[in-house]
Amino acid sequence: MITDTVHSLTDEALVEEIIKTNDTMLFEVLYDRYATMVYNKCYGFANGVDEAKDLTQDVFLRVFIKLASFKGKSKFSTWLYAFTYNHCVNYVNRNTAKKFEKKLVSSEGIDIQNIGEEIDSIHEFESMRVEKLKKVMNLMSPEEKIILLLKYQDNLSIKELSDALDIGESAVKMRLKRAKEKLVRKYENYSKHGESI
Repeated sequence: MITDTVHSLTDEALVEEIIKTNDTMLFEVLYDRYATMVYNKCYGFANGVDEAKDLTQDVFLRVFIKLASFKGKSKFSTWLYAFTYNHCVNYVNRNTAKKFEKKLVSSEGIDIQNIGEEIDSIHEFESMRVEKLKKVMNLMSPEEKIILLLKYQDNLSIKELSDALDIGESAVKMRLKRAKEKLVRKYENYSKHGESI
């Protein structure tokens, strides 16, 4: 029986308890907190609802096994975001069939204004249309998508990105800069040449 006390624990305290006791009932509390978020992320990579559900189950199974590798350097939710993205990217990379590439990531939640403000020299970036942006995002590598989505869709800070991706802050800034520049270049090409790029 799960008590109210358990439900009021922070994610990090709950993780600590699960690691200590290996209690699957405690893990269910964590699952309930994050199942929707993980499913939504997986859906962006999946080819339909059933595949998204399978991917979600897969993520949580692996999270349970790998929970001890959560060191508490970042918030648990940040670690789980990164874990989910990495799992999905690996899944897509293993499935080379082109049908998956079309639905890699839904980019509707990207804060275009946010990216635009950081690239002062390219004013038209701010007026990117979501539909065009989605198509252009599908031309990016999975690794570039991960860092852009974590930053602009999930609003992670440089520090959180550094912890989540296990790379230095300067490496995060460099990867972000390159990914943004590439996104802008591809967007401009797309605007000039349409579907042909």
